[in-house]
Amino acid sequence: MLELYKQQTKCLVALDSIIFGFDGEELKLLLVKRGVQTDHDTWSLMGGWLKPNESLDQAAERILFELTGVTGIFLEQLNAFGDPSRDPVERTVAVAYYALVNVKDYETKISDTHHAQWFSMQDLPELLFDHREMIKIAIERLRYKAAFHPIGFELMPEKFTIPQILNLYEAIYGSNFDKRNFSRKILSTGLLIKLKEKQKGFSKKGAFLYTLDTEKYKKHSDSFLNFIPNPEGLV
Repeated sequence: MLELYKQQTKCLVALDSIIFGFDGEELKLLLVKRGVQTDHDTWSLMGGWLKPNESLDQAAERILFELTGVTGIFLEQLNAFGDPSRDPVERTVAVAYYALVNVKDYETKISDTHHAQWFSMQDLPELLFDHREMIKIAIERLRYKAAFHPIGFELMPEKFTIPQILNLYEAIYGSNFDKRNFSRKILSTGLLIKLKEKQKGFSKKGAFLYTLDTEKYKKHSDSFLNFIPNPEGLV
């Protein structure tokens, strides 16, 4: 059996993390500048090699920290990418992870060692290898989850308005929603607690503030709530 292993061709395993960020207005992507290619303006996802003594999850967390200085982000495994020509230097299989975070929570924590920077999803720079394909699949997965599960609520401030949640969903989908229908759908989940306070300066009447019912949120975070009835039409 050992001889059979020795006869096999080995290939490298890489980990790439796709970190989406919401800044209250638009969806962004965290990228680092890489010197892999001669073009010094090429940007990359947070990528690196798997070490023999670590799991895929451990490697993804380590690489993210080494390139950005960021820790404590829950990374969900997305997909494996194994096209033989994806890396022109060496035969490599990449396992991609993704996450959605609040940009403001990490702005001061990001290291400048590899020039980590947030880019608008509407204006991404030149990307390394097949990273644009990875991002495409990741945003499709994020939109699918957002359609059926209450993701992103924890990105809101302690007190927030329905329009603020609407901004998050419109940023994720890059599309405008019917405000009245969206509000009705969100409130029907019972995940929000309406406060007596209103947000000043939002309108003449002001918008009521809400807070997240954390106990219900934890209980129903994986529930099938069907926020967006026809997500396929928006992807």
